[in-house]
Amino acid sequence: MKFSGTLPKEVMRMSLDSVMANKFRSFLTVLGIVVGIITAIVVSALLLGLRGDIVEMIEDYGTNNIYAFHLTTGFGPPNREERSRKPLTQADADAIMQQSDAIEDIAVVAPSIGSFGGGFDDNLVYEGRNYRWALTDGVTPNLPSINNLTLREGRFITRNDNQQRRNVIVIGVNAADALFPGKEGDIVGRMVRMNGQMWEIIGVIEKRTSGFFGENEEDRKVMMPIRTARKVAPQRDYMLHIIKAKQDKVQLALEDAEAVLRQRRGVKFAQPNNFDIKTADAFIEQFDSIMGAIGIAAIAISCLGLLVGGIGVMNIMLVSVTERTKEIGIRKAIGATKAAIIFQFLLEAMTLTFFGGLLGVILAVGISQLIMFLVPALPAVISIGYILFALGVSVFVGLVFGVLPARKAAHLDPIECLRYE
Repeated sequence: MKFSGTLPKEVMRMSLDSVMANKFRSFLTVLGIVVGIITAIVVSALLLGLRGDIVEMIEDYGTNNIYAFHLTTGFGPPNREERSRKPLTQADADAIMQQSDAIEDIAVVAPSIGSFGGGFDDNLVYEGRNYRWALTDGVTPNLPSINNLTLREGRFITRNDNQQRRNVIVIGVNAADALFPGKEGDIVGRMVRMNGQMWEIIGVIEKRTSGFFGENEEDRKVMMPIRTARKVAPQRDYMLHIIKAKQDKVQLALEDAEAVLRQRRGVKFAQPNNFDIKTADAFIEQFDSIMGAIGIAAIAISCLGLLVGGIGVMNIMLVSVTERTKEIGIRKAIGATKAAIIFQFLLEAMTLTFFGGLLGVILAVGISQLIMFLVPALPAVISIGYILFALGVSVFVGLVFGVLPARKAAHLDPIECLRYE
């Protein structure tokens, strides 16, 4: 056999023959690579899916919105220092609105008045049915125009409702379905008991298409006029400002609002803010930083699998060199060069790891689809770029860990090889 002209074709055929001749051994050899590829692709698919949900949800609420709160908003609980901060006020919102031309409107929300010792029982009761999972907020009437809230039926809170501190509420779909099963379209006007008082339902919030793990916080909401909330839960004085910037003026609105709050809250020059203010994009960046840590852990596990797989490939290739010593001697005797022998064994190692990577990709796609089937709320997005990268990495592992066996085969003495038994 001559190693010229058709060398790549002949070497590829021999490499495939060698891999297929020992299918089970080849599978065990690349098992670490399979596990590494599965881990990398499945985790990346889940992270991409979750990120897509976060982006869609934030866009649904409004990309021009800025959120100001005395505690850090987003992911994770506040620290001890933050708990001593004084809450924002309605007067803060009014000052921001008066002093900035970049702001279109500001909604004020008194969030979760029934939580954290708020002194308000937000368990809803109607004809023996209870809804215990409400997130009760006091809100200003302009909230729908700022966070794109829509109603399934009824109306939203009006200025008169707020001024007169009326006992009216707008409920989310979870509360509506729990208290009024099968009565969609016939809920407005019904009276429910909450916190020992009767409340009139004036609207039902439409379920948003976006959500995190298939859920949206609004599904559990019970919204009342903010002045009513201050009346029924006076000790719960937390206030969230949702600031809607004018088109293409988000950064300017952010700077204006921050400057006003720093001045009103007595923050000196060079001191950090004693409040949190961020744009919608900042929530995505915060999510990316958290998911980045998870991604690094997944990459570490994946690299460990690839390392184990690479060592297995190197070991099996060294065994293969020993088993095929006479074959190598014959090929050298009929004209095969060192470069040809190195190329042959490198290609064989790369073929082996490529098939391992391909099997890992197939299994990873199948596992991702199974996860979405079993847990529809958990999204998974398979990236073609990640798949191609995974296959490239698996081939690279074969190249790296195939060098030592290939060099050993290339440097064998042909005479000693022919004598080998």
